Amino acid sequence: MKIGFLFPGQGSQSIGMGKELYEKYEKVRSMYDKVKEITNVDIAKISFEGPEDVLNQTKYTQLAILTMSLSILEVLKENEIFADESAGLSLGEYSALINAGVFSLEDGIKIVQKRGEYMQELLPEGDWKMAAVIGMTDSQVEEVCKKVIKGFVVPANYNAKGQVAISGEKEAIEEAEQIAKEMGAKRVVILNTAEPFHTEKLINSSISLKKELDNVELNDFKVKVYKNIDGELYSSNDDVKNILAQHIVNPVRFSKTIENMLNDGIDTFIEIGPGKTLSGFVKRTNVDKEIKLLNINDVNSLNETIDYIKESR
Repeated sequence: MKIGFLFPGQGSQSIGMGKELYEKYEKVRSMYDKVKEITNVDIAKISFEGPEDVLNQTKYTQLAILTMSLSILEVLKENEIFADESAGLSLGEYSALINAGVFSLEDGIKIVQKRGEYMQELLPEGDWKMAAVIGMTDSQVEEVCKKVIKGFVVPANYNAKGQVAISGEKEAIEEAEQIAKEMGAKRVVILNTAEPFHTEKLINSSISLKKELDNVELNDFKVKVYKNIDGELYSSNDDVKNILAQHIVNPVRFSKTIENMLNDGIDTFIEIGPGKTLSGFVKRTNVDKEIKLLNINDVNSLNETIDYIKESR
């Protein structure tokens, strides 16, 4: 068995996420308490009670998803379940880097808090949207974006085979949706985010984040981690801080990440945090290998995962 951890990103949040785990496990409660102590944000209250318009604010969303993922990791560690490799979608890369020991827990939490604040507060004026285009190739989606004349829109997340998220101005997204359907897209789904993530429009966020990262000490990798920026493993020669700053203004290459994990022999994927989106991406990508997909987002799925791993060893 070769295990890969997957950590979700923004858009997977929902009111009540993590509440059942919080009530069941002392390790989970301790993590939420620690995040509150470090950030001065009661992320448990926001995660469990909302309201939705507060949870969906980027500065809280990212912290909420990170906290849930980190708290689940504590229970997995207690049960001696570890990853051979890991990856995260956008924000999720920070969960992977904290798990790999690259960031200390405190530094990682502080950086994610700052990242969320900058990505929310340093946006240019505009009405922004993101949408997932389903049933088209990467190059077809790129062509769709080039055909749009009503505003700014570009591919932002290459999620999986046949699914690419686009990001840009609301009017441009709507035009892209029409063009995509005319060109044969199966569906276009508006996402639960309203910022031009992973585009040049976040350049000010990128610059500010780099300044924060420059003040943080990084450690050696204890677990292999894949980069969003190119879908490849981090190497010892990589400038992690610069990569993370550039990550904000460049597309996420998650489909490439999954391909590389599969090619490297990962046969058991565990998605750690709210939702099952990344497991869906793995299903779309994997065509010929027998793999196991596990999700942990509540007490039942956590217990099932622990039991499966222990029985399979």
